[in-house]
Amino acid sequence: MAPVTIQGAVSGAAALAALAVLAAVPLAGQAGTGLSTYHVQGNVWVIAGAGGNITVQASDATAAGPGAGEGVLLVDTGRKEMTAAVLAEVAKIAPGKRIEYIVTTHVDADHVGGHETFAKPRMDYLWTPGMVTGAGVKVIGHENVLPRMSNGPSAYPVIAWPTNTYSSAQRKIFFNGEPVVIIHVPAASTDGDSLVFFRRSDVISTGDLFVTTSYPVIDPARGGSLAGIISGLNQILDLMVPRYNQEGGTYVIPGHGRVGDQHDVLEYRDMLVIVRDRVRDAVARGQTLAQVKAARPTLDYDARWGAADAFVDAVYAELAAKR
Repeated sequence: MAPVTIQGAVSGAAALAALAVLAAVPLAGQAGTGLSTYHVQGNVWVIAGAGGNITVQASDATAAGPGAGEGVLLVDTGRKEMTAAVLAEVAKIAPGKRIEYIVTTHVDADHVGGHETFAKPRMDYLWTPGMVTGAGVKVIGHENVLPRMSNGPSAYPVIAWPTNTYSSAQRKIFFNGEPVVIIHVPAASTDGDSLVFFRRSDVISTGDLFVTTSYPVIDPARGGSLAGIISGLNQILDLMVPRYNQEGGTYVIPGHGRVGDQHDVLEYRDMLVIVRDRVRDAVARGQTLAQVKAARPTLDYDARWGAADAFVDAVYAELAAKR
């Protein structure tokens, strides 16, 4: 199969005009697809509306510096049925450029559904990290992602599996003129979650470790935990440098929802810690799950974060097991 390339046109002026990350109007989008594309800052864009947010890293082929203009790196690929529309959006960001890397932050279908299409042609298992050969798409994920994607009734086709897994705390590559650090977050939403830090652009793509639309989804059957999510959020906060008063500076692209800054992550982390402590106190006093739910430990947050039943169930089960 021919390499997946992206065609289209986008002017440098349009990209510069898009620098404001929280602009009310999207820079690009296809009528009827529900997709919106925004420039975050530096080499990083976000495509929203295809399931989980898709991060796109690309640079101008004429840009100066080592590795500039090498191609496209995607963080997650959205739902399978949205791949054609997503590809068209990527074409507006980096016309004519190949997709060279896909980084997998999470194994749910709204994050990896497009891998099957975007990972063609296949890259073999013997590639060297940091070397762009044009021979195929390099799919990176933590080693716990591979068995999740390759086994069971919901297994994905082999073309979608990671071609390179990592078992250390980090995987580092240099692409499009900047260091890209892929960081494993143990026992977060699952045991295979990663976040991606674009150091020169000063943007972090968090996957479902951080969302702005709901309480977190904790999947203990796949190694997830609230403790791991809170630890991962603390790690993100340590990486972030705000411009002023916890605003601006480093931006974060959540798994779902709007782009945020340090204040948003801090608010989310604090909410989780407060709810955890409320439930932990109730568990210590011997309360049942029904009693905890009746007390509504998330009451002052529900208007912001929505339905809390599944979240409270998971928090109670985790804390009760430690008693």
